[in-house]
Amino acid sequence: MKQKTEQEAYLTLAALCAQAEHCQWEMVEKMRKWEIPEEAQARIMERLVKERYVDDERFARAFAKDKVRYNKWGRRKVEQALWQKHIDEDIRKNVLNEIDDEEYLSVLRPLLKQKRKSIKAQNDYELNQKLMRFALGRGFTFDIIKQCIDVEDEGELVD
Repeated sequence: MKQKTEQEAYLTLAALCAQAEHCQWEMVEKMRKWEIPEEAQARIMERLVKERYVDDERFARAFAKDKVRYNKWGRRKVEQALWQKHIDEDIRKNVLNEIDDEEYLSVLRPLLKQKRKSIKAQNDYELNQKLMRFALGRGFTFDIIKQCIDVEDEGELVD
């Protein structure tokens, strides 16, 4: 594979960022694969950030909303994915706080109703435990799950 020049790398990354949101870490990983020298990587990233092709906060906001709405992820799973992409902790917290509990509830309630149909359980306690494990695995927090599962009412899902 022919090594890209600094200008070729910049143009390729700018075109990529113009098509979809990307974070700085993703761009640096691409440059590492292309074996771009670190000094050139720094210059390219500085230029991409300055020209607003790359904005970690904008990326995190779009990423979180997409994962909650379309992938049906909870707060913890989104937070972990943003952490893996090296998004700053303050940005992660702000973005996750922007998503209110009602949005999480609107995603989780139908998920739990659907999952409930396929669960085999001998009693309501076992059913609730399986629903809880399912929701925790999707990254939802206990307080949100508790709002959806009414433990006192024979495991009926609360709307």
